[in-house]
Amino acid sequence: MSCWAGVDVGGRRKGFHLAVVDVEGLSAGPTTLRTVAESVEWLREREVDVVAVDSPIAPAPDGFSSRGEERDLARSVCGIRYTPDRRALAANPRYYEWIEHGFELYAALADAKILAIECFPTASWTRWLGERNGRSRARWSSQALFASPLRGLGGRLNQDERDAVGAALTARAFAEGAVEYFGPIVVPTPFV
Repeated sequence: MSCWAGVDVGGRRKGFHLAVVDVEGLSAGPTTLRTVAESVEWLREREVDVVAVDSPIAPAPDGFSSRGEERDLARSVCGIRYTPDRRALAANPRYYEWIEHGFELYAALADAKILAIECFPTASWTRWLGERNGRSRARWSSQALFASPLRGLGGRLNQDERDAVGAALTARAFAEGAVEYFGPIVVPTPFV
């Protein structure tokens, strides 16, 4: 059976939040793992078809404070945090640690021959439920998640777990061809 994963990337202390969905619902996770190696092994054991990673796949070009595709996404779908160039990342390593951690994850997934795509769950939530319009991020993303066709969501999820599940649903949309591309960034179309 096909299954798709999502990863919410954090810094080294926070680690990675991972979730897997299949055609029936949530099949694994959400779980939290600290290292790239643990995360790749967890995904490999679940034989996922695609992993959507909530982290930039590349920095901005040298001399730029954002990537063109990020600006296009912000104009077309919703605002996001931009990814600066390597020099700016290196100038503030503590703040941007999560982005560097994401780069390491993408490299390890490529080495493991696991297909990884870039996503922004904020864009996914916007496509699935519309703009926040004053709602808290927690309430808004929870409403979007529970409006999804996903089954098997028990209990309360924290924001990182919701983002991991949202990323997994984005990977599923990618596999189904129900997405729009902004460069390498994958954004799902609205639920039908």
